[in-house]
Formats: sequence, C-alpha cells, structure tokens
Amino acid sequence: MPRDSSSPSLISALVHHYDELVDHLRRRFGDRGFAHDVMQDVCVQLLEQPPKAAIHTPFAFLRRVSTHLAIDRYRVEAGRRAWVEPMAELPEHDAGSATQEDLVAARQDLDALVDVIENLPPRCREVFVMHKIHQIPQAEVAQRLNISRQMVEKHLKAGMAACRGKLQSPERT
Repeated sequence: MPRDSSSPSLISALVHHYDELVDHLRRRFGDRGFAHDVMQDVCVQLLEQPPKAAIHTPFAFLRRVSTHLAIDRYRVEAGRRAWVEPMAELPEHDAGSATQEDLVAARQDLDALVDVIENLPPRCREVFVMHKIHQIPQAEVAQRLNISRQMVEKHLKAGMAACRGKLQSPERT
C-alpha cells in the first residue's frame, strides 16, 4: 500500500496534539474513556488509510476526523443502548412454584411429542430431529441427506403440524 508523504507529518501532529484532541472530544461528548477510544480509532484509520492528498493544516484535519468518528461511534452506541434495556436486578422467579399437577402435565406433553416424532415417516423424522433437536441448519440438513432445501422445509412443516396437532387435540383437555 503506497504511503503519502503527508502521513508522517500527520502522525507526528497526532502525537503532538493528542491531549488537545482528547480534551476536545471529552468536552463535546463528556467521557474521557470514550475520547481515548475514538483517538485510538483515528490512529488506526490513519495508519490503515492515510489521506491521498496533502494535508496543509494537520491539527484541523485531525480535529475534524476525530469529531466525525466520535459522532459515528456515539450514534452506534446510542442505538445499542436503545435496544438493550438495562435491568437493575433480575426478576424474581420461584422454581418451586410448579405444582405436582403441572409437572405431570408437562411430562405427559413431552411423552406425547416423543411419540409423535417417533411415528413420523422415516425421512420426515430424520429431518425434524436433525433440525429441531440437534439444531443443524436447514441447508446443512439438505446437503447431508442429499435432498433439496424445499424438501427439508416440507418435512419440517409436516413434523411441526403433527406436533401441533397432538398438543392441540381435544383428548388432551
């Protein structure tokens, strides 16, 4: 990768103005650790992709690059925070709240599902067990069994319909 002759002067400017740039980002975004992380990203970016044109005002260029990277990073982190809801503590869950009747009913459901799966047609059962029990991706199931992906989907639908039918049958209630 060809390096521009301006790259060494940018790196030396970065070293010389590092603390000023960190302070600028800290004032703007309020977190010194965040500012140091952004400056590390600036260093990596300059080393991996030095500017193609000569930079006449290195400090202004570095300040602009660091500000833009900080804004991008802040937006990404804000997006992550919006999706993750922090919880002060985990909700209470009483494992002993299941009654004996609930446990018996759950065991009966499990036995019924095992019976349904065992009575599926052989290829359907093989596809169903590979994907649903062993969590093998559909494409890999198709490849291992030398069948099309559509055939895998058809067998999975049939297996799921049989399980659903057993669990929703009126004889269970």
